[in-house]
Amino acid sequence: MIIRRAGTLDASNMATLLSEIIEIGGTTALTGAVSAADVQEWMDGSKRAAWHIAETDDGELVGFQWIEEVTALPPEAAEIATFVKVGQTGLGIGSKLFAATKAAAEELGYEWIRANIRADNEGGLTYYQSRGFENYGRIDGYRMGDGQIVDKVLKRYNL
Repeated sequence: MIIRRAGTLDASNMATLLSEIIEIGGTTALTGAVSAADVQEWMDGSKRAAWHIAETDDGELVGFQWIEEVTALPPEAAEIATFVKVGQTGLGIGSKLFAATKAAAEELGYEWIRANIRADNEGGLTYYQSRGFENYGRIDGYRMGDGQIVDKVLKRYNL
């Protein structure tokens, strides 16, 4: 498996992977299909962001992760998002992505990383817990884009 910084040419594959996860439902607060233009806009939207992808030796995208600054957090904190190809979870992809993301977060001057996870996303909760993230808050009654109401767990990782 190869872990590297994501670039413009990766946006289409990332959008396809993410759209499949969104279509299945239950693990992300995103509710509509995502285009390559959407992903590129997100990538370009923050000066203090780091995007990494995981791909096979043959160049197949199997996951991606990013951190970025968000207005809801102080400047020393970044928000993280992680997506692994359907059917590929539990194979160490997220672990390898996080090693690269953690190093990038330190280079960017962040002191901690927040994960904002749907409370019903057991896989996501387990993943972040296994990386050393600790619960520090909760959002009850979060209304998603499609109107569905979910609770969210906030986890924190101190760098």
